[in-house]
Amino acid sequence: MLDNLSERTPRILTPEQRRARDATRKADAEQAMREHDAAQKAFYANRERLRAERLAREASEK
Repeated sequence: MLDNLSERTPRILTPEQRRARDATRKADAEQAMREHDAAQKAFYANRERLRAERLAREASEK
């Protein structure tokens, strides 16, 4: 079974295919970073909102 894998030749990409692949990868990475940043901002905004609510609740209890 391993002999079958070693007999396969690697896929050779043309320069145009390589540029297209690299552009797609770059766009995907940028989109992932935008989504991550948006999720982080939402998380911290929600965290601060909950913290403010907790502090207000604790202050009203005293």
